[in-house]
Amino acid sequence: MKKIILFLLFSLIVPAQKVETIQFKQNIKDRRGLAKSLTLIDNRTDKEIGKISGKKGDIEFKLHDGDLKSFIENRFAEDNKVKGNNDIVIMLEELKIYDEQARNDKFMYSKAKIKISSFLKRNDKYYFISRYDNVIVSNPERTANSTSKYLSDTVSDIITGFIKVSYSNGVSNHYITENDITSYNSYLIKNNKSLHQELKDGVYLNFKSFSDQKPAEGYSVEKNKKGRVVRIKDQDDLVISLGEVFGYVDAGIAYRLTPNGFQEMKKNENGFYIIISRSQLFAKSTIGPAGLIGAFAGGIVGAAIGAAIDSGSNKGAAEGFGFKSPTMTTVYVDSLTGDFNFQQ
Repeated sequence: MKKIILFLLFSLIVPAQKVETIQFKQNIKDRRGLAKSLTLIDNRTDKEIGKISGKKGDIEFKLHDGDLKSFIENRFAEDNKVKGNNDIVIMLEELKIYDEQARNDKFMYSKAKIKISSFLKRNDKYYFISRYDNVIVSNPERTANSTSKYLSDTVSDIITGFIKVSYSNGVSNHYITENDITSYNSYLIKNNKSLHQELKDGVYLNFKSFSDQKPAEGYSVEKNKKGRVVRIKDQDDLVISLGEVFGYVDAGIAYRLTPNGFQEMKKNENGFYIIISRSQLFAKSTIGPAGLIGAFAGGIVGAAIGAAIDSGSNKGAAEGFGFKSPTMTTVYVDSLTGDFNFQQ
């Protein structure tokens, strides 16, 4: 009897663990009717999403339907009665939610790590469409409950938004086989010449030209006495907007456009990167979930969340979700898309 009473008292003292469910309430309709089918590959090595700390105990995150593959594919069938000819494959590679005080962080932040990619399938060949690979930071001023809701809603926004733009985004000229799809990165980055040869000096108008190492013919940079680039001229000696430029290479060193000007890109075994903070890289955010698709469609998937420069049109800083923390960190330039990828 005493054991039962002690157990009941202990149960009252220990807070129950709350569960936050990721709902995926948004539709995944293909507005242009291009997709014939949507297949999801859940390639996560760990299917547990994770948990964060709350004032009344831990908050665990779960999918509202344990079988994400069936749920997404059934949702596609429900939302798309008119179908086209394209077979789209979505691969979820990572989905984690956790608390972290990373190096240089002054506080513990609740974060969501998402990595997802998409492909066009044609005759057993898979052509890369795009990838989103980023860490979202929740504003530490939020209460524990709103933090979990914010992260849950943001994960849903990102995944459904990514699926929608994958219907109509352009595809890579290079393909991989079905047997190699889970190792697509190691196959496709072989085509990124900037990673495997000495860089050619010149101006690069977009990420693809930088990846192919084909600088714009006749373009040049002009610097002031301090060595800072102040203008770029085209082949007709006309000054162009810096926002039209991805970056440039000078004396074999690459520089990437950011809202703070051109930043030197260094390189390690994971690719090119810069050292910068979210507060420096993000533009002032004015969009919410409803504006996500428009930002995605600007040219790169990461433009709306966790990235700041549209590598296709280079219009400057893009809007973004997530807390714009002042933590200085290593931010990679995605070797396949040109996105800025935060990893902490």
